[in-house]
Amino acid sequence: MKLDGFGIFVKDMPVMIRFYRDVLGFGIKEDENTENVFLEKDGTLFLLYRRTDFEKMTNRSFGYTDKINGHYEVALGVENYEAVDRAYEDALSKGAVSVLVPTTEPWGQRTCYIADPEGNVIEIGSFVQE
Repeated sequence: MKLDGFGIFVKDMPVMIRFYRDVLGFGIKEDENTENVFLEKDGTLFLLYRRTDFEKMTNRSFGYTDKINGHYEVALGVENYEAVDRAYEDALSKGAVSVLVPTTEPWGQRTCYIADPEGNVIEIGSFVQE
């Protein structure tokens, strides 16, 4: 098996589409009221599934967390340390929630964390100092 992509189960599809499209620059072309979003971002399939639609499809109920959660992260890479700081400030100016300010870690990565409107954690990082 090979990893093709990943998906996020969302409560409010229009809000999440606007966040990933307008704040993070994902190429989402679907209408905000679509049931599912399937897009490729830098060679990785990225999916947004409406929670209620997935539950209906599987005929099961699932438990979801509220607020900022630590179940997983979506990791985004940028070209260098300076770009980490810019991307962080840009995301915050467009409504993202800060989880960790840009920090240079002992292993040489400049990284920061933000959260999307439903609390999913997103890392923005780079190992290139320049």
